[in-house]
Amino acid sequence: MSDPRHHGAAPALDGIWLGLDLGTQSARCVAVDGTGQVLATAARPLTGRRDGNRHEQDPEEWWRALGAACRKALDGLDTRRIRGLAVDGTSGTILLADHRGTPRTPGLMYDDGRAAAPAAAVNAAGEKVWQELGYRSMQPSWALPKLVALLEDDPGLRTGSRLLHQVDLITWRLAGRQLASDASHALKTGYHLVEERWPQEVMDGLGVPEGLLPEVVRPGSPLGTVCAPAAEATGIPEGTAIVAGMTDGCAAQIGAGALAPGAWNSVLGTTLVLKGSSPHLVRDPAGVVYCHRGPGGTWLPGGASSSGAGILSQRFPGADLDALTAQAAALDPDAVAYPLVAGGGERFPFRAPDAAPFLLGEAPTRAAEFHACLLGVACLERLCFDYLDHLGAPVDGPLTFTGGGARNAYWCQLRADVLGRPVRLPQQAEGALGMAVLAATSSGTGLQEAAAAMVRTAREITPRPARTARYLPVHLRFIDELTRRGWLDRSVADHARRRAAP
Repeated sequence: MSDPRHHGAAPALDGIWLGLDLGTQSARCVAVDGTGQVLATAARPLTGRRDGNRHEQDPEEWWRALGAACRKALDGLDTRRIRGLAVDGTSGTILLADHRGTPRTPGLMYDDGRAAAPAAAVNAAGEKVWQELGYRSMQPSWALPKLVALLEDDPGLRTGSRLLHQVDLITWRLAGRQLASDASHALKTGYHLVEERWPQEVMDGLGVPEGLLPEVVRPGSPLGTVCAPAAEATGIPEGTAIVAGMTDGCAAQIGAGALAPGAWNSVLGTTLVLKGSSPHLVRDPAGVVYCHRGPGGTWLPGGASSSGAGILSQRFPGADLDALTAQAAALDPDAVAYPLVAGGGERFPFRAPDAAPFLLGEAPTRAAEFHACLLGVACLERLCFDYLDHLGAPVDGPLTFTGGGARNAYWCQLRADVLGRPVRLPQQAEGALGMAVLAATSSGTGLQEAAAAMVRTAREITPRPARTARYLPVHLRFIDELTRRGWLDRSVADHARRRAAP
């Protein structure tokens, strides 16, 4: 059902807003009106090259695929009504280009892991800054270690190059000139989100020339307008406003409407990712939660687990998951599994490189084991909120569920029951929709107001108090086992138990 709040667009939101999304496998364009009605959508595939821990894409393909997706989506629409657009991309994906915007390197993708050695140098040089910003250290796949790797491999790139994040190439092509980058994509390149500058003292120590780095603005800032050649290539009218975007995870959070202080979007895919909104920077001494800077004065804390729905495909390959869900629901046992998806340990709500899956209780049948996995994800999700509250992040605002796991109605109810809080399921939550909402702020409407008008709720789930009480001992047993194994810090476990007390 549609959210009853949607009776029409506010006058400022009248028109069509475009969200452009660059994913790993496709480029997408979505056209949305001011009430959140999706008028058109189209996507075109992207290809990549993997070689060991290297993952590259051709940046020119990003532009070609996105242009084709735009032309397809806008065919038949009244393009005179298009007012603005914003673009999201994969976090940490970069390239180097010349002064004309022509790529000098491939696009190094978000999960490219070639920069292990440079990452050590990056973390030594920027230790104080990374501590201040709350993420403590950079992974090899982050943008700055990969930039250092590129410059070390080819010192000639230090001269005449411009660093571009994935979306920066697109906005350059759209405007016909280089535009500012956004602070969301610049985070993993080391941009100082508090002082809103590049930490040049760190960059100097790493041999990164000052002129190589782009200007940076907050997400939602006006950047420029679409030029005539780009209008010809994409079908987007010349003069359309270009608004600074965000990374794909933040874009999906906007698409879910999780923007009020204390609001959270829980994305259950292969792994579990939580993205929230806070009026203040949330610093995590353990470095498992870090913040993006949102539009205006907001901060967007988040964490990504190594556990999630991927446990189902691992343990039940080829199974009829709907049938197993029905059987599991009928049994409703109390066994609980720690749903770690793959090797390499856990990363949120605790960091434990040696973590491994386990089962508490008896699960003599496939259906019982399946239910234990569903319940394990729900308990881990509750522990994530316990940890966020422990850090001082606001957690009591509206909660939305998205991701593939949200399509399982029983699982959604189980998760709401374990959490003991109501949940909304958006009608359509994706990065491209979030970028259309962000683009609509160019009308002068605030982001929360634009999201309230454009993000539609499909249904709401109310927790059942009796079930919440029943699953509480399971959750506490789960916490006890994680603590006993030395993975969960006792102070966090104690905080979770206090939150569970009546």
